[in-house]
Amino acid sequence: MAQYRTQVKIIADVLCTARDMNTEGNGVGITMLLRKGNLSYSRMSKLVFELVGSGLLEEMRAEKVARYKISPKGIEFLFAYNHFEEFTQSFGLRL
Repeated sequence: MAQYRTQVKIIADVLCTARDMNTEGNGVGITMLLRKGNLSYSRMSKLVFELVGSGLLEEMRAEKVARYKISPKGIEFLFAYNHFEEFTQSFGLRL
């Protein structure tokens, strides 16, 4: 049976991509988030808009191109998510 990702898992995946793929410090484009997040463009656009609005991602604009990087609040979210995921796995549960 297929295991679907929860919304929180998808958010964590997007934040991890924004953190891990931002090697040069100039952010990550929407295309990279799409590839790593495995979502449609419309769904990713809505999610990125929500994450920027909640302060988990920061948008960096250069001319017409938007790039994204994880914010300090996003790093906090990932830390808490990873901690809670380990906690649930210790009970044999899946997050």
